[in-house]
Amino acid sequence: MKFNTKVIHAGIEPDVGTGAIMTPIFQTSTYVQEAPGINKGYEYARTKNPTRQALENNLAALENGFGAVAFGSGLAALDAVIKLLQSGDEVLSVNDLYGGSYRLMRKIYEPFGIKTRFVDMNDLQQFEQEIRPETKLIWIETPTNPMLNIVDITAICEIARRHQVMTCVDNTFASPYLQQPLELGADLVLHSATKYLGGHSDTVLGAVVSKEKELFDRLKFIQNASGAIPGPQDCFLVLRGIKTLHLRVQRACDNARTIASFLREQPLVNQVRYPGFESHPNHDIAKKQMRDFGGMVSFDMKGDNFEDATNILSNTHYFSLAESLGGVESLIGHPASMTHASIPKADRLKVGLTDSMIRLSVGIEDVEDLIEDLSNAFEKLRK
Repeated sequence: MKFNTKVIHAGIEPDVGTGAIMTPIFQTSTYVQEAPGINKGYEYARTKNPTRQALENNLAALENGFGAVAFGSGLAALDAVIKLLQSGDEVLSVNDLYGGSYRLMRKIYEPFGIKTRFVDMNDLQQFEQEIRPETKLIWIETPTNPMLNIVDITAICEIARRHQVMTCVDNTFASPYLQQPLELGADLVLHSATKYLGGHSDTVLGAVVSKEKELFDRLKFIQNASGAIPGPQDCFLVLRGIKTLHLRVQRACDNARTIASFLREQPLVNQVRYPGFESHPNHDIAKKQMRDFGGMVSFDMKGDNFEDATNILSNTHYFSLAESLGGVESLIGHPASMTHASIPKADRLKVGLTDSMIRLSVGIEDVEDLIEDLSNAFEKLRK
């Protein structure tokens, strides 16, 4: 089954009772049992729900994994992955990542004895030397947030296998349409399904897809034992969003390509970060491991002028100033004060995340309207 067919049919069956073609929302907390211990596969909704199961089956198929486990948010999904570890273990993470992931690793789990080190994953030889006996998880984010750096998934996973270290790739920015990390050697792949998978900015949900049964079983146990599950309404909304994933993401990619080129021509812009540029670091890797280059674009202002950035952020119309990404509408954000505010400024600057950096989540509007919107903001700044 090809990907564009999987988004609509994989793991999805008409409702047995009614023949409904759309997966019903099973809004129930418990299920009637025929006798103690005898049931139809469902006993309590924290453990299992038909709507959630349909979503998990679909996600597993999209990532070509053994099984998927859904959670109440992307961070709840990461929380479950870290719970695969124990005190004394270490996470080796890419040094340019989502601020919420950084916060969870540093502020929540380090006091429990699970340490995280943040390293550059571009120098493969140096990266391998960073692996220690206590390193039990390698955390990869690619493209990274918000620098859009590209990590060579295949190469990092090959190194990890040599050292018998588990790997997990945050695939939120790419989505399964653009990139399938399990096919490139990863053990786990994580999504904030709030973003491209849901695609309509109307739900919050996370998921982890496992390549093998053993990790899947452990994550299912954590899901049930910890209880950070999504509700059936949210699962339904993500299932609905996935049906147009390929269409939405491809349109966003096409729009982002045009907008990145436009930004490059703006005299007040210092640097545009977009993996589709041949000059972008690891562009060749992105070309190899991704179907296209994504709908995200980041740029900063000349002289790292925060006031100029603020003026741009305050003067767009179709680009709404808001956190999150991956919806049908275009969003504009300021990572330093929004999505990455929990990362110390010194650490941000080390990876190039300046105070004037602006991140665009390019939506599926007419690209001419989006260009005009940005042009107007730059024109007001010049005045």
